[in-house]
Amino acid sequence: MRYLHTMVRVSNLEDSLTFYCDGLGLKEVDRHESEQGKFTNVFLASPDDIAACETPPKEGLTVGLPVIELTYNWTPEDYKGGRNFGHLAYEVDDIYAMCAKLEKMGITINRPPRDGRMAFMRSPDQISIELLQKGEPLPPAEPWVSAPNIGEW
Repeated sequence: MRYLHTMVRVSNLEDSLTFYCDGLGLKEVDRHESEQGKFTNVFLASPDDIAACETPPKEGLTVGLPVIELTYNWTPEDYKGGRNFGHLAYEVDDIYAMCAKLEKMGITINRPPRDGRMAFMRSPDQISIELLQKGEPLPPAEPWVSAPNIGEW
């Protein structure tokens, strides 16, 4: 058995791509549109996973590459309860820099990286996203040390 992907339904594809690609730095590796099914699937992967993949992804092929599948249904739906999904987790080189970047984009850091190791935020569809510092935790630093939790994460 091998891991293929995690699918997340999104209500606004452009807002979600801004969050996952511009914010988190994921790259689009494949896209499938179904006129008959009235949906679009967009597959995203981290640059590090793309670089580490033994067989570089080709158009339409994500085998062996851990990806997130964003599913956008063309008929509008109101998705509730993103927290019941659990969360997606990504390792980052500098958790403070990533959280600052996301905050500048207007994204709320629900659980700030007070410990220099872990932070949580939400996607536009309220999917909980965990960021973990690569390697050892960074030394505690402001403004994160005194930042409170905001909302649910």
